[in-house]
Amino acid sequence: MAIGFGIVGCGMISNFHARAIEEIRGAKFVACFDNRLESAERLASEFGGVAYSDLNAMLADPKVDVVTICTPSGAHMEPAVAAANAGKHVIIEKPLEVTLKRCDKIIDACERNNVVCSTIFPSRFHGASQELKKAIDGGKFGTLSLGDAYVKWFRTQEYYDSGAWRGTWALDGGGALMNQAIHSVDLLIWLMGPVKSLSAQTATLAHQRIEVEDVATAALKFENGALGVIEATTAAFPGMLKKIEIHGSEGTAVIEEEDIKTWEFAKMTAKDKKIAAEFASKTQTGGGAADPSAIGHAAHAHQFKDVLKSIKQGTKPAIDGEEGRRSVEIILAIYQAAKTNRVVQLPLKRDPVLKSKSKTK
Repeated sequence: MAIGFGIVGCGMISNFHARAIEEIRGAKFVACFDNRLESAERLASEFGGVAYSDLNAMLADPKVDVVTICTPSGAHMEPAVAAANAGKHVIIEKPLEVTLKRCDKIIDACERNNVVCSTIFPSRFHGASQELKKAIDGGKFGTLSLGDAYVKWFRTQEYYDSGAWRGTWALDGGGALMNQAIHSVDLLIWLMGPVKSLSAQTATLAHQRIEVEDVATAALKFENGALGVIEATTAAFPGMLKKIEIHGSEGTAVIEEEDIKTWEFAKMTAKDKKIAAEFASKTQTGGGAADPSAIGHAAHAHQFKDVLKSIKQGTKPAIDGEEGRRSVEIILAIYQAAKTNRVVQLPLKRDPVLKSKSKTK
């Protein structure tokens, strides 16, 4: 019997979830909920599920086994906790939530109800990312020295004006970092390991009527001694593909979206040359660099399959709630460092107060 999926929040990203579910053998889109019934009906009419305007009614549907959360970032906790309390497994779009306290409430609810919790970070499932992780864990880089993430994207003023929640601390949780660059933040700490301390600067330069940053830079020190940089913006016309650079005493790798641009090691093997060739031209979309809808759903499908495997085997998914919490903590630390103009030590002891950090133009 197929495992039934219900989607909460029927905005743009819900379409990618529904398409991913369609492609998975043993999974079925069965229901969706939105406060605006017409939005739920639109998604249901396209993918064949039942539309609900009452969340509790959808959670009471016995055909729903897994709930994916696609609401605005600062509105993830309530439906996620409700789903867990109803005994449903939970998949949450990035970020897990916008404060550590709200992240922890989701994680706790899932643990108490013995349901799987996973945070969506599909970039980890790209082939190039997987090969890079294996190379790092296998020691091919020697001593890691630098780990950098660059997300130089572009968003129009109309993008921020399209929803009252966009660009707010309460529901977006932040700007270029929390909303766009969090995928690369997650990748960087997955590859390089925990961050020990950081300093940062943020600014709101190119957009009006938003509370959050559209430019951010951070300097990192990892627990393994390596240093790193995060650069993020939504004010870089026309928008570039996101990039990860990893350097060590015996190797360098550069990944742009899904493509390996550099794969060089002191001890190159035939396998290395094959990897470099195989992943040289994998990117098929704009990666969201200028158009938030210009992404694929294949990596979502890979992550959903991983969650289904964890449900069936009773194991943890590759990206659970704690993994999702890590990138939120790093970004909150960057905001705190920028606001206080001080080096911030990790882990954070509490959620920083951020609402007064940026001023709108």
